Amino acid sequence: MGLFDRFKDKVSSALGFDKLKDGLSKTRNSFVDKIQGVLGIGRKIDDTLLNDIEDILIGSDIGVATTDQIITALRIRVKKEGYENASDVYSILKEELHKILLESPSANNDSTYSIDEIKKPHCILIVGVNGVGKTTTIGKLAYNYKNAGKSVLIGAADTFRAAANEQLEIWADRAGVSIIQQKAGADPAAVAFDTLNSAISKNTDVVIIDTAGRLHNKGNLMAELEKINRVLKKVKDHAPNEVFLILDATTGQNAIQQAKEFMKVTNLTGIILTKLDGTAKGGGIVPIANELKIPVRYIGVGEKIDDLQIFEPTAFIEALFNNE
Repeated sequence: MGLFDRFKDKVSSALGFDKLKDGLSKTRNSFVDKIQGVLGIGRKIDDTLLNDIEDILIGSDIGVATTDQIITALRIRVKKEGYENASDVYSILKEELHKILLESPSANNDSTYSIDEIKKPHCILIVGVNGVGKTTTIGKLAYNYKNAGKSVLIGAADTFRAAANEQLEIWADRAGVSIIQQKAGADPAAVAFDTLNSAISKNTDVVIIDTAGRLHNKGNLMAELEKINRVLKKVKDHAPNEVFLILDATTGQNAIQQAKEFMKVTNLTGIILTKLDGTAKGGGIVPIANELKIPVRYIGVGEKIDDLQIFEPTAFIEALFNNE
């Protein structure tokens, strides 16, 4: 029994494997089908074949740098291990993609939603541009923490958008958790301050704070995030414990550029990749994990409140390459 077979039963129950597989169907139908299409019966491994695979990888938003890494590994293994038939490339490619993810920080994600009781409330700051799914992701993350037995308080510190509070309130209600909010235009740092103080007074386990996503005005964004961080540390010196960046999988390589911009203004500890079910370029998660060196912590594979999953590399690769 191989590594992927041994993991299958485990990930099926722990991560909702069928849901993950369904969520990756567009990517699988595009990426994997194209790979299988060039690995014709009787075709030999040569430069033309590897060039075809390279084109597919880049077209699937694997990115130039990570694609070069994969193709180099393929060439080395083909030569060293004596592969000749194109059909052998399929399993090698699967193994190399898996290896990249296992060697990235994304391989060490916590699967229990545990927190350090000594440092609670566990404070999570959520950042990301408008439209990437921040509000829905906060609701789903809060729901997951609550299901893990944690009490949760949401802080609506995106006071720039008039509808942001209303949307977040709806998702807080769906998740069955409390929310702290002020009127539109209020000082975001003041909302963060009130939220963390309220959580401390109520002995709340987890605080999740939303922020504005005005990346086009980096000066204001930097100042705002710095102020929020400064105010949180006045309340609790370890806050925030986490800074999660929300990225939209449908934006492909632009997601990496967004991450690099946010890395300039805040210390990111994790990435949440949303809308994987809505794109054929879900392979973009590979360069995000590989090149940014920031763990992909969660992935969104649907619109329902329970569709935010902990990112587990083996489950992801198995679901991507599973055509059963």
